[in-house]
Amino acid sequence: MALLVLVVVPVIFMVFAKKPSLIPTPVQNLFEIYIEFVDNMLKEQMGKEGRKFFPLVAGLGLFIFFGNLLGMIPGLESYTANMNTTLGLALMVFFLYNFIGFKRHGIKYIKHFMGPIPVAAPIFFIIEVISHISRPITLALRLFANMTGGELITVVMILLIPLLVPLPIMVVHLIAVFLQTYVFMILTTVYIAGALVEEAH
Repeated sequence: MALLVLVVVPVIFMVFAKKPSLIPTPVQNLFEIYIEFVDNMLKEQMGKEGRKFFPLVAGLGLFIFFGNLLGMIPGLESYTANMNTTLGLALMVFFLYNFIGFKRHGIKYIKHFMGPIPVAAPIFFIIEVISHISRPITLALRLFANMTGGELITVVMILLIPLLVPLPIMVVHLIAVFLQTYVFMILTTVYIAGALVEEAH
């Protein structure tokens, strides 16, 4: 399913975004809304510097969104309802933002883990390390649990109740598809912004 999305989505973009028009088509409007949304999110968190992370955040958003959406199509399976996928994405974000932090600040990046009170630095360091290690776990579990739960409830409702009754559940699941994509994107942006900021003690 992931390979299917990795092939199909770029093709869709190449076909529909090949010749942008001054009078946008509905599909071009969707592309522009998404691009503007991601760009604004990055600028809010990191200023103009955020634009260099646009491919990462926008790509993650598309990959997760279409993965979430697959679970709503009968016969197809959502790869974001698989812990291997969500943990893989979360670990990528974890290692990336820490790499960015060390690249920007060098060994001084450790100050991010020391807290504002020098005397309490050892305690803060332990707490911050645990907090940072828990980030990829919670990021992965949140996406995995929501997509798995949504799929299971939808399938059970369709099997147990006549066709039109599960529609409200499917609407809730569709909202979760958008919401969980946004949560993953905004947390990725916040983590990177936190790694870039200069700590002053």
